[in-house]
Amino acid sequence: MHRRLIVPSALAASLLLAIPASAADYAPGAPGIGDPYYPASGNGGYDVSHYDLRLKYQPKTDLLEGTATILATTTQNLSRFNLDLGLKVSEVRVNGKKARFTATGDHELEITPATPLEKNRSISVVVRYAGKPSQLKIGGWTAWHRTPDGGVAAQEPDSAVWWFPSNDHPLDKATYDVSVSVPDGTQAISNGVLQSQSSRLGWTRFNWRSDKPQASYLATLAVGKFDITTDKTDKGLPVLNAYSKDLGANTGAARASIERTAEVAEWLEEVFGPYPFNALGGYVPNVTSGYALETQTRPFYSPRQFANGANVSVVVHELAHQWYGDSVSVDGWKDIWVNEGFARYSQWLWSEKEGEGTARELADYVYAQHPADDPFWTVKPGDPGPDKQFDLAVYDRGALALQALRNEIGDEDFFTVLKGWPTAYAYGNAEVGDFVRYAERVSGKPLAGLFDTWLYQPTRPAAPAAAASRIARSSAATAKPVQPKSWQKIAATNTIHDHGHDH
Repeated sequence: MHRRLIVPSALAASLLLAIPASAADYAPGAPGIGDPYYPASGNGGYDVSHYDLRLKYQPKTDLLEGTATILATTTQNLSRFNLDLGLKVSEVRVNGKKARFTATGDHELEITPATPLEKNRSISVVVRYAGKPSQLKIGGWTAWHRTPDGGVAAQEPDSAVWWFPSNDHPLDKATYDVSVSVPDGTQAISNGVLQSQSSRLGWTRFNWRSDKPQASYLATLAVGKFDITTDKTDKGLPVLNAYSKDLGANTGAARASIERTAEVAEWLEEVFGPYPFNALGGYVPNVTSGYALETQTRPFYSPRQFANGANVSVVVHELAHQWYGDSVSVDGWKDIWVNEGFARYSQWLWSEKEGEGTARELADYVYAQHPADDPFWTVKPGDPGPDKQFDLAVYDRGALALQALRNEIGDEDFFTVLKGWPTAYAYGNAEVGDFVRYAERVSGKPLAGLFDTWLYQPTRPAAPAAAASRIARSSAATAKPVQPKSWQKIAATNTIHDHGHDH
């Protein structure tokens, strides 16, 4: 046997290389991602790439049992880190080893791995948990809808903490595999494509995959008894729509609206560019809420959206979000206009396409409905504040800003911006300022003043500003703009932003 001789200097060098960073080099990840509207949302210190959720749900008792496997990369040297979850945890493993954990606050799960985690390291986190989501209240409200035959997770800005551990903020998007076992005769609906379905010993398992980056609040789960329709688009995208079997008188109107999903998506591709995801559809569970939500690939619709008959306008709104809000997500919740102003304006464009009132006519009508002393004008769509995040002004005044932009730069550049933006920021995040700069690059015009007037000033744009934008061009006259034919259908969707927080 030959022994290797190590000289003292070489030995010292090898020992230095073997010594890990001192404990002082490791620090806890932040308990929030840094959003001023919601300081406790999300976490710091890591970036998630994939969630694998294996769940079992019993509709009779509302008991949800889950094992979540989270794949992530550390962004700092971590001594510990947080996940967002409200249900009770029984075990956590980090890179296969048991980790210490404790629940703090309303929804913080503090995890201390067996050994500290180095920066830029791939990690796996396995969390076993269980609970009854309907019994969990955070801040006085719940994102979990209990239904006569199951339960539904769909809410904004938070819903994940009621059913899976996550880095719960749109800045940390990931892909998803959601596998749900439910009693035979019951279905489980989630995002993306149904990969497989199998039954064993009285339970049926549904395996769903959403293969493009997805914000945690856009992940959805619906368990119940549904009538399901399936189809494919001309481009081969699977379309799946689901309707609770007990929608009563709203059944026909809901179907007449949502079955037009593929048609609406094809039209939106002409406006916004190629559809960004791997599936289409929508679902209507038997819930008592009144709002709708752009859950990725498969929007959620409350039955009350169809109480007065079919309304394709709400489908237009939620599908527009697949580009504006889902593929391109907010950088922070103050940037909500990047979602809602465009989804509302898409309804105006649909009206224009259907010959029921042009976008300019709708802009004139909205402007005329709100006199200078209306609180509507005190809301700043570009930064409305958390209490006004879903105010009507974010939608309607937000759409007015887009009409002002269209009038300023002309249709050719305007529609180039609408189509180019979702491609430029695909699957990422953006601020309001990013859009302003993008529109300036495309049009070659300075636009900061225009956007400041329509998005940030807490006053009604004065007649000169409105006239310059050719909005409310009849404001100086005594006659008010005529109500466009589409107005009632569009106004009926105003409840889409009543997110039903049970305070």
